[in-house]
Amino acid sequence: MSHPEEENPSGVSGRIGSGRRRLGVVVSAVVLVGAGGWFAGTQVQSPADAAASHQAPKAGPVTVAVVRQSLTASVVATGSVEFASPRPLSLAGPVGSGASASGADGEGAEQRVTKAPVAGTKIKEGDVLMTVNGRPVFALAGSVPMYRALGHGTSGDDVTQLQKALKRLGFDPGGTGGTYGQGTATAVSDWYKSEGYDAQEPSSADQQQLGTLEQAVSAAQETLLTTNSGGGEESSGDGGSSSSPSPQSSTDKQVHEIQVKSAQKSLDLANDALSSFKATYGTKVPAGEVVFLPKLPARLDKVTVKTGDIPSAQIGTVTSSDVVVQAAVPGTDAQLLRHGMTAQLTTADGKSAQGTVDVVADDTASSDGSSSATDTSATAGTDSTSGPTSDSTAAVQVRITVPDPGPLAGEAEAAVKVTIKVGASDGKVLTVPMAAIHTSSDGRARVKVERDGTVTEVHVTVGLSAAGIVEVKPDGGALKAGERVVVGE
Repeated sequence: MSHPEEENPSGVSGRIGSGRRRLGVVVSAVVLVGAGGWFAGTQVQSPADAAASHQAPKAGPVTVAVVRQSLTASVVATGSVEFASPRPLSLAGPVGSGASASGADGEGAEQRVTKAPVAGTKIKEGDVLMTVNGRPVFALAGSVPMYRALGHGTSGDDVTQLQKALKRLGFDPGGTGGTYGQGTATAVSDWYKSEGYDAQEPSSADQQQLGTLEQAVSAAQETLLTTNSGGGEESSGDGGSSSSPSPQSSTDKQVHEIQVKSAQKSLDLANDALSSFKATYGTKVPAGEVVFLPKLPARLDKVTVKTGDIPSAQIGTVTSSDVVVQAAVPGTDAQLLRHGMTAQLTTADGKSAQGTVDVVADDTASSDGSSSATDTSATAGTDSTSGPTSDSTAAVQVRITVPDPGPLAGEAEAAVKVTIKVGASDGKVLTVPMAAIHTSSDGRARVKVERDGTVTEVHVTVGLSAAGIVEVKPDGGALKAGERVVVGE
């Protein structure tokens, strides 16, 4: 038997399930819309709120901690390695006598360098620097420069220098009184021979000129005698009869006196010319064959001539063998330097040596073109108005001697880093940046210390400074490491 009413329940259940699903979807949508509205409401700002959120935070002081440390102050500069005492080198005159234009030994010919000097050579006393026309140019020690030929009869300090040099070289001139005599001539001749050269002896032209001058003296003497004897001639009377001497007229006597004076003057001039020539006659040292140098040994630093050149100007530069470093530092740093301070010198490739501050020279030229130098032992450490320079931006030249150059000996013209220690703290001290130091109206230094959000001023005494850091000592106030000082607002 069929029961229709029992077949409907399954259809009723399908409708109920479908309605429930639609209700869930609606509720979910409402929830999502509400959540979206809440999120949007929390993220959207009013124009006033947006402007307030972009304002910079309230400014506060910029602070740096006080540090207790050891402090070393140094002046650092760049310098160049040089050799000390440079001086130009030139010849004082011709090499050889130059008396003949066509002598067999080449005297008088155009001067030509036949063996050029060599840069870097160490020069000792008696060394041959170079040769010109095959003749030597010797180096001797002496403060008076060679300026003339030295020969028989010459005298002076330059002759004394020559005689002392000959004695040092082992050739005794018989005395060092400053007059060139036979002993000096013999010593010169022996010295030249020991070096493989002949000393400059009188040439054939010299001998010929000596003979000419001697003949001139003889002729002048004969003229004077003849003139004198002419004053006592006897005159004969008419008819050839014997006559007695007749007195000269006053006019004849005046003429005779003039003739005698003229003859005497000619004789005097001839004797003077002969004496002057004999003064340099014989074995001599030509002006160009010796160069006197104040200090030997020396170093031939630069050479400006080569074989075949005419040595008419500067032939080079000579220096001492001592190494120095020339550096330029600002005027404010120069005021910290003192004579005798130690300088550390370092090349780009790591070679190093120690030097000593020798001279601090003001780079300002004086009215005569020279530069003034200051002995830093007396002026270093003074204020800017009385130190080596009053312009803190002006470059000041500093010379550093290097007693033991070591690896720097072969580094001429090399650049070096120069570090000069000018002070050090006594152990560890309180330090702050230079920017933390302020000056009160009374001229006292002070720092601003931030403590618990409050800024307190502490007066301090400023000490050593280095690389932007300065030593401070509190005056009557408290200041300790770790506290923070204001360096900017």
